[in-house]
Amino acid sequence: MTSIVLADDEVLLRTALAALLPLEGDITVLAEATDGQSAVEATLRHRPDVLVIDLEMPGMDGLDAVTQIRRASPEQVILMLTRHARPGVLRKALKLGVQGFVSKSAEPAHITSVIATLHAGKRWIDPDVSALAVTEDCPLTEREADVLRVTGEGYSVADIAVRLHLAPGTVRNYLSNAMRKTQTRTRHEAARYAREHDWL
Repeated sequence: MTSIVLADDEVLLRTALAALLPLEGDITVLAEATDGQSAVEATLRHRPDVLVIDLEMPGMDGLDAVTQIRRASPEQVILMLTRHARPGVLRKALKLGVQGFVSKSAEPAHITSVIATLHAGKRWIDPDVSALAVTEDCPLTEREADVLRVTGEGYSVADIAVRLHLAPGTVRNYLSNAMRKTQTRTRHEAARYAREHDWL
């Protein structure tokens, strides 16, 4: 039996998976989470064999949630569901130690199979997802991409500094570098440009 916590803000998809995955395989759903914060809380409370988490959620997204979970539970096995697999995001998730990526359009039987693969200590990345991860070289450093990603969420330089544990001056330097590399005039234009080119 493999226990999971299922985190996705799309109610229809989450409830469908919660109902179908146990029918497809030897799976127990310990808890469901509707956003990143509740995903962190449910995972640390229930300690599932595998956390199945959506990449894009309101508030704290899947990457931020995984970052917090990794700090408290470094061994947690994580399967990330994604609809828009941006290369930069995939690379960051891999660096965070996410063991599996599956498209949200995958059949429940396939997702069940991947959960079993991860629980057995192996990795899995859907071919269509991995193809996107290597499509285009990004000129941004990992930190520049982090800063632009948070900028795109509407935070001020001071807020970005707090969220990323950086000095405000360091944040400004990263933003300046990113604007130069994207040939844009403002940090918001740089963030938009980077997203349009799938760098974030």
